[in-house]
Order: sequence, then C-alpha cells, then structure tokens
Amino acid sequence: MSFMKLTASVLAIAAVSATAATARDQVQVAGSSTVLPYSTIVAEAFGENFDFPTPVVESGGSSAGLKKFCEGVGENFVDVANSSRKIKDSEIEACAANGVTDIMEVRIGYDGIVFASDIAGNSFAFTPEDWYKALAAEVVVDGAVVANPYTMWNEVNPALPAQEIQAFVPGTKHGTREVFEVNVLEKGCEATGALEVLTAAKGDKKAAAKACIALRTDGRSVDIDGDYTETLARIESNKNGIGVFGLAFYENNTDKLQVATMSGIVPSTESISTGEYPVSRPLYFYVKKAHIGVIPGLKEYAVFFVSDDMAGSDGPLAQYGLVSDPALAETQALVASEGTM
Repeated sequence: MSFMKLTASVLAIAAVSATAATARDQVQVAGSSTVLPYSTIVAEAFGENFDFPTPVVESGGSSAGLKKFCEGVGENFVDVANSSRKIKDSEIEACAANGVTDIMEVRIGYDGIVFASDIAGNSFAFTPEDWYKALAAEVVVDGAVVANPYTMWNEVNPALPAQEIQAFVPGTKHGTREVFEVNVLEKGCEATGALEVLTAAKGDKKAAAKACIALRTDGRSVDIDGDYTETLARIESNKNGIGVFGLAFYENNTDKLQVATMSGIVPSTESISTGEYPVSRPLYFYVKKAHIGVIPGLKEYAVFFVSDDMAGSDGPLAQYGLVSDPALAETQALVASEGTM
C-alpha cells in the first residue's frame, strides 16, 4: 500500500537514524492473525516512508507469537509479538525465565468477534446461550448432563433456522479462541443454568467452568489453526458453515459473508466503540525493550504504529476496520517513554 500523507511529527521520526551496529537490520514481528493485517499495513507504510527496511511480519496466532517472543533476547529472537488478548502471567514468567524482563504492552485499538455465514444462506440472530448449546461437548438436558445431542440450530433454539450445525472456530493457539470461550461459551453456559448443574455433577466450579468451554469432537465444531482466509474457504465449500471472524475481516468480505447479530446487536465499529456489542476485545502488540537501540527502527516502528496517522480515527487502520482507542494519546506517551509493564 502507499501512505505518503504523513504529518510533520511522524516525518520527524523518520529523520532518526539507527546508531547501533547489528547483524539484523529488519524488525521481526510474529503473532495474532487478527492483528496481522493492521501490522502489515503499518509495516508497508513504514518501509515506504522511513529510512529503515520494511519489518517482517508473520502470523501463527497470539499464543504462538508470544511463545516466540519469550524465547530470548538478541538478534535471533523476534522483537514484537502481536496479540488479540493480554499476555498471560504464565507467559510473562516464561519470558522472564529466558531473560525477557522489560516488556512494553501497547494497545492499538479494539476489534469485535463476529459470527458470519454464506451471504446467500439463512440469516441468524444468536445469543451466547445458542453457541454454548450448539458446540459444548456436554450440555444439560432435562436436568441431566449428557453428550451434546443437537444436530440442527433450531433444536438449540426454535427461533433459529432449520440448518445443520457446522461451526468453524479459531484453534486454541489463537487469541480469538480465548475471547470466544470467555465472552460466548462461558456466558452462555451460565445463562442457561448449565454451570450450576455442571458444578454439582463435576464436584467443583473449576471443573464445571472447564466443561463449559470444552467443544464437541463429532465434527460439528471444527478448529481452524490457520487464519481467517482458511475459515472463509471452509464456508465457501460448506454453505451450512458459520465461522468466527474478526470484524475487520468480515467488513472486507461483505461480498461473500453475512453477519449475525449477537444478543440483538449488529456488530459494527460504532457498536463496539460504545461497548454495546457484547463480544469485543482490545488488540495489542508487545515490544522487547532490550531490543530498542539494537534493532534499527524498532522504536520508530512502535511510535509510528500508534501515531494518529496510522491508528487514529481517520487513519488507514480505522479504514480497514480497527476501532480507534479513545485513550490513544496515553498509549502514544507510553511508547515514547518506553514504559514497561
């Protein structure tokens, strides 16, 4: 892409030259497939407008990216991890064990998780209860915990179409999966009363909560380990399929997909920014502070990413689908000062 309309403040960053010698002159980024398109847009604009090479951006999922990020310090290890969820305490501990101790957490904005199907198919109006009852390995029927017997959406909820249940959900290495589990499956499990029954049946609430997010393995729910393009391809080959996507991906594929409402709310940048849409999340990238001043352009890339030119409400990331962060100025100050967690 070409992004040449830069403000004077951003152009000033470009005037900064790298001073430290290193065997690697490209910033390396890995992680979330949700953050991938935003990071790619920034990386390409950075390479076109700054005196640094274009950063190398790879996907693979939030968990996989953070795992690579935490492997160590030095030019053989990635500089930035993209993530569609906050870093976990266990990951911070893994980082520390490998000498990665000063971590900058950078929130870039917000995104929604949407449920979309073939544009020519049935329309859906979902609730978290519907998804729990459709995909959980075990559900409660007549007060008893049983293996999920449902094969049709209208068996889950009579108001839904008489269409076979076939869902394509992000695999466990994706940050989107964790948000789906917490904001949809867990809430649906609790709202149906199943959590209480499962707690009694399993003997403790922790085991019950785990059962709430355990998905069926009979083919009705399929984990997608690739990115959203793989989910789209699955729907194109199975018109009954319903996929879990990031809002931005859906908005860039409205010629192929239709989106469902969740709890009566249509997902949009507006409904996410107001908090009305119930399945939304902040997006992040994490920077290895020890690499600043060693890997040329690393801090400049981070500053550029959260600049008004890129992450502001009128920037290219918002045009692609990112919901601009109302507290973007605070994030900009944090990055400028190299503040760590």
